[in-house]
Amino acid sequence: MSETSNPTTGTLKERISEGIKTAMKARDKIRLETIRSIKKVIVEKETEVRPKGQDQLTPEQELELLAQQAKQRRDSIEQYRKGGRDDLADKEAQELAIIETYLPAQLSPEEIEAIIDKIIESVGASSPKDMGKVMGPAMKELKGKADGKQVQEIVKAKLG
Repeated sequence: MSETSNPTTGTLKERISEGIKTAMKARDKIRLETIRSIKKVIVEKETEVRPKGQDQLTPEQELELLAQQAKQRRDSIEQYRKGGRDDLADKEAQELAIIETYLPAQLSPEEIEAIIDKIIESVGASSPKDMGKVMGPAMKELKGKADGKQVQEIVKAKLG
């Protein structure tokens, strides 16, 4: 199931349109449904920002939107697994994998730790009380590049 277009070139909207065409040609139902759901969220968000004088989403807004979609899928997977609904969890996992093709590459735990170490040093954090001081800058720097829960766990372990 490889994309014929490179999911990292062009605007997100262009990449989504290409993805829809590719999925239709391949008769890939789950990919098509997932990409259409992303397009729907993009259109809704664009409608939301239009009154503010913005014609289209900024790359940061696109990244945030995709990260939210990925987080929703991760949360659903966790809930479905807890509820013994592996069939639904598997479908969400497939959708998550498709969404991740449109996100920037995720950082490895080692790369995340290195960034968090720098932040801890720069804000002078030394105990679990300083978690807030570290999480703000960490999430800002790692937005879209790492899962928030993973970042939180690493920060907790480093300050604990």
